[in-house]
Amino acid sequence: MRRKCSVTFKILTIIAASFAVLQSAKADVATFADEAVPRLSQYLKVDTVNPPGNEYRGVAYLSQLLDDAGITYTTAESAEGRGNLWATLEGSADKDGNKKPALILLHHIDVVPANLKFWTVDPLSGDIADGYVYGRGAIDTKGLGIAQLQAFLALAESGLQLNRDIIFMATADEEAGGFFGAGWLVENRPEIFSGVGYVLNEGGSGRRYGEDIAVMVEVTQKVPLWLRLTALGKPGHGSAPQMQTSVTRLIRGLKRVSETEFPVNVIAPVAQMFEGLAPYQSGANRSAFANLVKAVENPDYLLGLKLNNPAGHALLRNTCSITTLEGSSKINVVPAQAHAELDCRLLPDQDPEAFLVDLNNIINDKQISIERIMGFTPAISRTDTPLYKAIAKVSEQAFSAPVIPTVAGGFTDSHFFRDLGVTSYGYSPFVFAPGEFSGVHGNDERLGIENLKQGVHTLYQLLVEFAVQQ
Repeated sequence: MRRKCSVTFKILTIIAASFAVLQSAKADVATFADEAVPRLSQYLKVDTVNPPGNEYRGVAYLSQLLDDAGITYTTAESAEGRGNLWATLEGSADKDGNKKPALILLHHIDVVPANLKFWTVDPLSGDIADGYVYGRGAIDTKGLGIAQLQAFLALAESGLQLNRDIIFMATADEEAGGFFGAGWLVENRPEIFSGVGYVLNEGGSGRRYGEDIAVMVEVTQKVPLWLRLTALGKPGHGSAPQMQTSVTRLIRGLKRVSETEFPVNVIAPVAQMFEGLAPYQSGANRSAFANLVKAVENPDYLLGLKLNNPAGHALLRNTCSITTLEGSSKINVVPAQAHAELDCRLLPDQDPEAFLVDLNNIINDKQISIERIMGFTPAISRTDTPLYKAIAKVSEQAFSAPVIPTVAGGFTDSHFFRDLGVTSYGYSPFVFAPGEFSGVHGNDERLGIENLKQGVHTLYQLLVEFAVQQ
């Protein structure tokens, strides 16, 4: 009897000790969450506008923070000034000498340009005002990077035993395709990704609908197909108008493209996404979201969706946006060539070659050629994984929120990892109210102070749930 009590006492002691460690580690997170605010402010002051990028500046800033924490890291430049950084918290192997697949926390250092004329603050000021941190990249994605870093540092300090490696990674060039960042690392530093099974990247977040919250986790995205159109014609003087020129040919072809509505195609992940969002809709939209395949049979519904929810409408078909035009460099010269660029986005089940054939038929001009600038391969990450289950559990604990798998209209670096067979989710630990996300690639980009702090706590909680030895 004494032996049984002794064993029970030891078990209770172990449980209590484990609980105490977790509690003390959680208590320490508050300091890291508070530090996130000034650190994001400083990070936003670092000019990494792409082009040209100069991500080495961001690497220098992050390196300083890792040095202060006593964490080793590695850096690499894919080209002059195009910096990348990664640091690893080592996990422990099991009794058979195996580690669970590693997790990468990924964000990109570069940001898109911003026009000071249309901002109320300097885009590189990192101003803290009215409960927000302002600056280009606050959401996309320096805010995410700082939340990841602070949760990473808190985990390092906690002393908790990990069952897998956790890798903090900051990369260059995502805003221009990632070829000097994540893509370059995959090709030139493949050893980093040996044993990696998961990536958490931008692309999803919590969204507030009145009093309710839903956590969006991106599992796939439309595939970019960037194209350059070149129209040929006879050059001449602007004082002698011709019947047809490279410019008029191009205008006519672009008009045909702009007036084309590509066929509706409701893929399963999009239908699942809309169905998950249905409870947060009002009126007729609720039933339409719940049965999207039926709803899109109504042309009036499609038109209303395009007017009121263009991002949602774009997930129902292939799209092309005319984004750049180039003709003569002189007003009185009719050019021999005129150019345009199209930002086309294809649904993941589409064949790019077949799409190009259709586009050529739409333009219907043998004097207009189409050159492919950039294109990626499609891939979808499964949702029946331990990481997705951990996200669902933490979302329920933190926000009483369901997790909804989503499809992104834009692209991220996740496709590089999905091509390797690595499960990649777009997941940001923030919760955005309506309108708060509008600054991304727009004016007055900002991230709420409390949102940032809570994000550090939420992400830390997720890392403990997913990576701490049970």
